[in-house]
Amino acid sequence: MEKILTADHSAKGRLVSLDVMRGMIMILLCAESCRVYEAIMHIDPTAPMAGLITQFFHHPWHGLRFWDLVQPAFMFMAGAAMYISYHRKLEKGQSWGDNLSHILIRSLKLFICGVALHCVYADKPVWELWNVLTQLSFTMIVAYLIINRSYTWQLVFSIGLLLLTEVLYRGLLMPGFDQPFVEGRNFGAYVDTLLMGKINSDGWVTINCIPTAAHTIWGVLAGKLLISGNTTSYKIKVLVIAGIIALVLGFGLDLSGLTPIIKRISTSSFVLVSVGWVLLILAAVYWLVDVKGNVKYAWIFTVVGMNAIFIYLFFETVGLQWLNGKVAIFSGDLLHLFLNVPVSVAAIVSAITALVVEWFLCYWLYQRNIFFKL
Repeated sequence: MEKILTADHSAKGRLVSLDVMRGMIMILLCAESCRVYEAIMHIDPTAPMAGLITQFFHHPWHGLRFWDLVQPAFMFMAGAAMYISYHRKLEKGQSWGDNLSHILIRSLKLFICGVALHCVYADKPVWELWNVLTQLSFTMIVAYLIINRSYTWQLVFSIGLLLLTEVLYRGLLMPGFDQPFVEGRNFGAYVDTLLMGKINSDGWVTINCIPTAAHTIWGVLAGKLLISGNTTSYKIKVLVIAGIIALVLGFGLDLSGLTPIIKRISTSSFVLVSVGWVLLILAAVYWLVDVKGNVKYAWIFTVVGMNAIFIYLFFETVGLQWLNGKVAIFSGDLLHLFLNVPVSVAAIVSAITALVVEWFLCYWLYQRNIFFKL
């Protein structure tokens, strides 16, 4: 497996670190859908370990947890992958306009899949736009439309999106929705009443796609940087410095009381802080994998990262609706029935077993060079 990865990296110019990081993100999401974190939390919610496990659940409102970084990382990596793919097409003679139709069709597919997933969740036809795929369908188009612009131009544009978000929340105060940073009482919730005739019970809003478009644009910039002719030390330095600046700005906005860090409405402070951590993580993974060549175990993540869309759709549908329960029958349930293993422990065994099964599905596809793309 290592030989395959090395060959891909050298022959095709593929950045293994991007596949590894994308794979890490997908495995974390897969574990969530298999109920791994939930099962661990249920063992003893008051134990010291519970404090760590809460990091794998979204913060209820004002604040930041590790799990709040996953979606930004997902959208950031999508931007990086889009630029690298676009760059390869340019080298083959395909123009920006030629590729635009592909981006539009792909975004449409993402949008349809996102809406369809909400129907699966509800077990009936619904019109809801909160899924990450519907958000990504918008942010990818925005990022692609300016993909040929300079670093400075794209950076200024992305900051403009954050400023626009601030203006929308602070300036458009509608009756009953005039509290910018209060759950269900903000402009984002108001827009949802117009688009869908409902408000998300957990505080998510559709117009998150505006500020989080910055994540995808910054992913494009990162992709451009990583495949540039600059030295590896320069690339890492830029990623680290940019990450630190974003963290300082984001936490500064929050601590000063200007704009609280709220993931569920993607405030500008949240967007900055989350990308700051993502940039630092990317710098570390890039250094370990692509610079130092530590690819011996990279395949564990790569087999999932290279089929990211497939496994996401799989565990959000077949996994949640069918596989998790069937795997539990022949894993945790058997242990509980015949060995009297506590239900809470059996649930963890079932969740981890389901995760392993889904990983092996990606491994099986990888071995056969089967990669699903929208």
